[in-house]
Amino acid sequence: MTDSRNCHEVATRSLVYEVDESIPLIVRHDLAYRGSGGRELPFDLYLPAQATRPRVPVVLLTTGFRDIGMRDAVGCAAKEMQSYRSWARLIAGTGIAAVTYVNHEPTEDARRILEHLHGHGESLQIDARRIGLWSCSGNVPNALSLLMAGSDTVRCAALLYGYMLDLDGNSVVADASHVWHFANPAAGRGVEDLPPDLPVLLVRAGQDAMAGLNESIDRFAARALALNRPVTVVNLHSARHAFDTVDATPPSRHAIVTALQFLRHELAGTSLQPDPV
Repeated sequence: MTDSRNCHEVATRSLVYEVDESIPLIVRHDLAYRGSGGRELPFDLYLPAQATRPRVPVVLLTTGFRDIGMRDAVGCAAKEMQSYRSWARLIAGTGIAAVTYVNHEPTEDARRILEHLHGHGESLQIDARRIGLWSCSGNVPNALSLLMAGSDTVRCAALLYGYMLDLDGNSVVADASHVWHFANPAAGRGVEDLPPDLPVLLVRAGQDAMAGLNESIDRFAARALALNRPVTVVNLHSARHAFDTVDATPPSRHAIVTALQFLRHELAGTSLQPDPV
C-alpha cells in the first residue's frame, strides 16, 4: 500500500459523508489479477463481515485514468485515494462487496478485473452474477464501455459527475479526454448501445466547472429518457465537481446515501434505512 503521506492533498480528501469505521468489514489488500500484457496487478476487496448469504453482490469502482499517470499527478494509484477507500467502505457497510484496483491500460484492465471477478467468485466470496459499477468524473466513459459490452452479470451503474458520451455531433468528451488523458473507449457510440433494461443513476453537480461535462450529462439523460430507459437523475443544483469530497452540505450527503441505496436495491433487492443527513 502507498503511504498516504506522500500523496497530494486531492488524494487525501475524505468524503463529506462520515464513514463509520466501527462497522465490521473484511478488507483484503493487494490481491492479484492478471491484467493487460500478462501483468499481475493488485486489487483490494472490501467484504461485509456479517454477510447474509454465502456470496454477496459486488460493486467495481471503475477507473479510466492510467494509474501510472495518477501516481505522477497525485502520488498514488486511484485505489489508494482516501475517497476510493471511503466509498468502498461505505458500499461494504451496506452488506455488499466493493472492489478497487490498479490498472496499467484502463480499458483492457477494466475488462480483465471483471473477468477475474467472474472466474473467482467462490474464492472471493462474491456473487459474480450480480455486479454493479460505480464511477465518477473522467472515469465514467470507461465504465460506459463496460456496460456496452452487454454482460448479463453487470446489473446497474452509479455514475457521479462524469463525462458521458458525445451525442448529436458533439465533441466535448473527446476534447476533455485529450486534455485530461482519460480513456474514452465508448467514442462514437450512443445510448442505444447500452443494455435497454440496465438501471443507471446519474448524479449531476449543477455548478460543475469542467468544460462540457454537464452538457454531456444533459444530452445523455435526454436521450435515455426519450428511449424510456431506466435512468435516474439527481441534480445537485449548487454542488461543484467532486461534491462528495468538497461540498459538505446536506444535499451532497443525501446524494451519497442515494447512490448507496440505489446500488443496494439493484444488486441485493433490498433497501437501506434512510440516513439522517
